[in-house]
Amino acid sequence: MRISQCREEDLQLLDQHMPSRGATSHHVARYTRQREGRATLLVAWRDRRPVGSCEVRWEGCAAPEVRAAHPGCPEVNGLGIWPETLRSQGIGTALIQEAERLAAGRGCGVIGLGVEKNNPRASALYTRLGYHASVPYLDCWSYEDGAGVAHRVADACVFMVKPL
Repeated sequence: MRISQCREEDLQLLDQHMPSRGATSHHVARYTRQREGRATLLVAWRDRRPVGSCEVRWEGCAAPEVRAAHPGCPEVNGLGIWPETLRSQGIGTALIQEAERLAAGRGCGVIGLGVEKNNPRASALYTRLGYHASVPYLDCWSYEDGAGVAHRVADACVFMVKPL
């Protein structure tokens, strides 16, 4: 397995092998933030196929309560492994460790990530990697399905942080 920063030519493979929930590609949105210098989109590859990704948002978490508690803290966002049968094989750990390496290289003293309160498996992984719970918040986002219907989602989350 190797991890690299996303390139424009990777987007089609990401959409093919790690489909977005809605009609529009979240990979393209993340890549756009990367081109603007606001994020870094990391991709895990196995045999020239994308099997995981995450975005490091250099501006931090969008939730105001998290920003107030952790100003300037970059956020690991959108960690995903696909297909699900590849979970628990170290791909997520490798992506997070690369995000931490990048943040430390930028002089960041801390990094954070959000986890849904009903996702104990992810929470256990983050705890094993040295993250600790800090701020509860509501992660609000939306997507448009294939029929053009907009869906708003609000997930109860906890922001976890790790000193670097």
